[in-house]
Amino acid sequence: MTGALLAGAAVGLGLYALVRALFPARPGLAAGLAAFDRARAADTAGKQNRAAPGVEQVSGLRAQVGRSVARLYESRGWEQRSVRADLALLGRSYEGFLATKFLLPSAALIFLPALVAYTALLDVGGGLALPTWMAVLFAAFFFVLPDIQLRQEAAQRRRDFRHVVGAFLDLVSMNLAGGRGVPEALMSAAQVGDGWAMVRIRDSLANARITGQTPWQALGRLGEDVNIGELRDLAAALTLVADDGAKVRQSLTARAASMRARELSDLEGKAGERSQSMLVAQLLFCFGFMVFLGFPALVRVLTA
Repeated sequence: MTGALLAGAAVGLGLYALVRALFPARPGLAAGLAAFDRARAADTAGKQNRAAPGVEQVSGLRAQVGRSVARLYESRGWEQRSVRADLALLGRSYEGFLATKFLLPSAALIFLPALVAYTALLDVGGGLALPTWMAVLFAAFFFVLPDIQLRQEAAQRRRDFRHVVGAFLDLVSMNLAGGRGVPEALMSAAQVGDGWAMVRIRDSLANARITGQTPWQALGRLGEDVNIGELRDLAAALTLVADDGAKVRQSLTARAASMRARELSDLEGKAGERSQSMLVAQLLFCFGFMVFLGFPALVRVLTA
């Protein structure tokens, strides 16, 4: 009875998804305008990405599948801002990520006949039920696997980016103390170092000069793209300098100091967690050693 209910629910869900895919709901005016803005922004970003050497380029079947899935997401209004920010931080293509996310489960389902033959060879029984559930579980795992990997890699790279932003704030503050203006101080600070994060900041400032934007607008846009709050705060502070003439050098120094203190506290917390994990591992090792020593004596007492 339970199997029949589950099978009926799966069939009904599949039919509902098929109908929604074949006859999508008509988007409203706001959704249409938002899709138009996203398409225009994606076209501009695509031109910039093709000019940038470090951005992933997708072609072939992967590109076709990725574009089709991206259009489906846009028609549904699924923006996935956090995923786009992580991909922008890692220099990867959104279409390539979607293609990987949907091709991996498809590859898992393709091996369903092999699973059927394997279970029949082992004489496990159950007919098609066991291999079907195994294929579905593998497909679900491979569907969420790209998201897990993306979050882990983006979190590590975002921590590195924040570390570079702290050093960049110190450099900007020193240049301001030397009597330079804000644009000159930003460009001079961005010239120090050739790491990937500093290169992103330098390229953003250079593109702002070409397109006629202010440097703080470019930093704010970069902070929005890669989801770095410190860059957005820096852009807001520099906007106050341009609009109200506020003194920002002391504020930048304080921001850099607070960022270093937060990074130090995070490192201390991680060191404490690793120390606790090492202590637990040592206790488990000692327990296993005691079991190894006492097991022969216990067996001899029980069999006497």
